Amino acid sequence: MEVCAQVRQWTQVPIIVVSARTDEKQKVEALDLGADDYQTKPFNTNELLARVRACLRRATNQEAESAAQHEVLYTADGYISMNLARRQVVVKGQDIKLTPTEYGLLHQLMLHAGKVLTHRVLLRSVWGPEYGEEADYLRVYVRQLRRKVEADSSHPQYILTEPGVGYVFHVQVLRGSVDSLSPQA
Repeated sequence: MEVCAQVRQWTQVPIIVVSARTDEKQKVEALDLGADDYQTKPFNTNELLARVRACLRRATNQEAESAAQHEVLYTADGYISMNLARRQVVVKGQDIKLTPTEYGLLHQLMLHAGKVLTHRVLLRSVWGPEYGEEADYLRVYVRQLRRKVEADSSHPQYILTEPGVGYVFHVQVLRGSVDSLSPQA
């Protein structure tokens, strides 16, 4: 228990306690001190390996989510930037307010800059898996988004239409870290 508490003071590395003690109070104490799982002896080796894999998956996902939350996406020309941690969008040096749907749409387009995203892909990634055929929704939101991020929404330079297919974010997008502000292509 002491080792578990001390390890948690400096790292979030996954911890699985393997013990012969089956007392519920001991299990609860270990979990409260930061253990991710508790396996009592005797145990099946395959089950323990599955628990190790599950802990590693969760740790990897949390690490990736944490890194993504400190990321900034911005156009190579500096015209548009998205601070993912703050859910903040800046266009031409000015903060702009986007609805959650507009934000999700811009995020998907910038994340996949240079690639044509079909109507179906955008609808499912922004609205959810039950959507896919509602291209009218998408057209309305793209029009609103263009009004907010394009210098001239009637002649867009960033969010371009691929007729009958979908949309593409036409300008190169770079990635940087909120902490280091060091861009990564």
